[in-house]
Amino acid sequence: MDQKNGSSITGFILLGFSDRPQLERVLFVVLLIFYLLTLLGNTTIIALSRLDPHLQTPMYFFLSNLSFLDLCYTTSTVPQLLVHLRGPDKSISFAGCVAQLFIALGLGCTECILLGVMAFDRYAAVCRPLHYTVIMHPRLCALMASVSWFIGFVNSSLQTVLIFLVPLCGRNKIDHFFCEIPPLLKLACVDTTLNESEAFFASMIILLIPVALITFSYSRIVKVVLAIKSASGQRKAFGTCGSHLTVVSLFYGSAIYAYLQPSNNHSQDQGKFVSLFYTIVTPMANPFIYTLRNKDVMGAMKKVFCRSFDSR
Repeated sequence: MDQKNGSSITGFILLGFSDRPQLERVLFVVLLIFYLLTLLGNTTIIALSRLDPHLQTPMYFFLSNLSFLDLCYTTSTVPQLLVHLRGPDKSISFAGCVAQLFIALGLGCTECILLGVMAFDRYAAVCRPLHYTVIMHPRLCALMASVSWFIGFVNSSLQTVLIFLVPLCGRNKIDHFFCEIPPLLKLACVDTTLNESEAFFASMIILLIPVALITFSYSRIVKVVLAIKSASGQRKAFGTCGSHLTVVSLFYGSAIYAYLQPSNNHSQDQGKFVSLFYTIVTPMANPFIYTLRNKDVMGAMKKVFCRSFDSR
């Protein structure tokens, strides 16, 4: 293989957890269960939002988008990881690596923005209840969702092109379980300070602007909720926002840890487990967080099950 030209690379080796064979067996079982739960939970949310008229609201429109996004995000990495955990072959083609980075990064960026949009939706519902249907018009909801997807994948396109322009000099062993920016940059045979700075700056914009919108929205929500004298009214307001805040904390906590600190501040193993958290644990947990304490969703599930039972 030509050591002077990264373009001669036809594929990569994803080392993943290959240095821990015992852990690979355990991870295979755990991740398979988590992946099946992710498919079940998020598909259920999407189906219920389409089948029940009471769930055809802006909140559940965005939640359906989030569930579809999580399905795609998890599927872009986990099936391949399960195959690698079960066998000796840890390879991925060059084109496959490019596609995986582009898709996973695009979906991750989209989720960052979408969670900010969902915070604005909660702000409108709690702080402007009388004007909520006017503010969150279906066209505006569709526009905000579309813009989230557009910005996410425009950023991903730029980052993917810049990463694969970096000379790799024949190095093809990625110390990770999927193609992600930090481990790919470590393969470079040139100084990557500029690339790392650019990736850090882009991550700051994609992560911190939605965080600012979320902080603003919930600061206003808290003021309104504290002014509500009815205990039941406070519980209802907090109930509609608590699930979203939990999801935000899980996703942004792990994403900020992974992307907004110097790579030498944590070990590669820590990076792998943090990546596992936001690629499989968070997408699996999201539908359960939104449904366990949500009477609307639980009611819709009962209706659908009763309808299907009666039809028999």
